Amino acid sequence: MSKFPPVTQYMTTRLVTFRPDTFLWEAIDAMLKKKISGAPVLNEKGELIGMLSEVDCLRLLVDGLYNNEPRQMLNVGDYMSTNIQTISSNSSIFDAANAFINHGFKRLPVVENGKLVGQISRVDVLKAVQEMRPKIKHVPDTWRGREPVLPEYKKTRHTKNS
Repeated sequence: MSKFPPVTQYMTTRLVTFRPDTFLWEAIDAMLKKKISGAPVLNEKGELIGMLSEVDCLRLLVDGLYNNEPRQMLNVGDYMSTNIQTISSNSSIFDAANAFINHGFKRLPVVENGKLVGQISRVDVLKAVQEMRPKIKHVPDTWRGREPVLPEYKKTRHTKNS
């Protein structure tokens, strides 16, 4: 058993998802309204086939300038990323952190038996890290009443005055 909590403890399960035939303009509207930076793209069978991110959507502007006009009827399938990195539902927060560090993604779809069950983001992992920090500051009994104190000249605005 891992000493790190599972990704399922921190992942988001209520996801915004898109279909490849969703108009890109609608997807951008949804992303802005929901304040998300990307979402999974599912086919008609509910299988994960891509991810649409802010960067993918920004390509719309670049492509439009290159062609001297933004195209009107574009679909999510035209711009989504198909190079998908996923993580298993039985992976730990450590596994997710390692994947984020090594692959540079901001979010990872969580799959169980090939099905999308959630999504874990860098922020979710940071929440786990915050909860994992020690809650009690241990002071040895022999130090009671004479705990070490940081000298004034070494204190900064970031140092707690405790």
